[in-house]
Amino acid sequence: MWVRRAAIRPVPAYAKVPEGVLSRLEDDLSADVDDVEDASDLMNEALERFERDQPILADHMSERVGRYKKEPVVGVGYFLMIAVYLAFERAFPGEIDAIDETSLKSVEEALALDEEIRRVDPAEVVESDDVVAMEQPHVLRYVQDHVAAALETHADELDVDEVHAIYRAVLVETLALSYAVKAPKTSIPVETGEFSA
Repeated sequence: MWVRRAAIRPVPAYAKVPEGVLSRLEDDLSADVDDVEDASDLMNEALERFERDQPILADHMSERVGRYKKEPVVGVGYFLMIAVYLAFERAFPGEIDAIDETSLKSVEEALALDEEIRRVDPAEVVESDDVVAMEQPHVLRYVQDHVAAALETHADELDVDEVHAIYRAVLVETLALSYAVKAPKTSIPVETGEFSA
């Protein structure tokens, strides 16, 4: 899909989460009744690592999700927040820089600007989340599938505006983590062997 203009920076090819990572994550988190405790432990341990390794992003996401006090909105928010972190952690183990306030703010501002561009242009048919989906297709498909399932399963209990706010926060998380993936080291051949830059 061609986008005429976008305020969202492209995600480098090396930072795109592979489809297989999301498939395995879905298998691990879609536990049978006997394995619910294992899936819960997986999520709790991932949250601890998220808070330790990405404290600024984890605080930002917890604040966004924590605005909503009622289930199942909070449950959906925390599930998506942790699942996205887990996907990046599994795809790029030890290869994600800590996200600081400046980089997080720049992602927030870019998404807000992109949304404004699309709001004021009547000819623009692509939404900002479509742009993010072009940059991280497998992550966004996973998130969108879970949002759709939650809205279908809990139609009478979920406030659509609250779910949209959480979805938007997850877009910010996805982009912030994408830009924090370290570029792979390149090998430059030299006469005495290979030099890794």
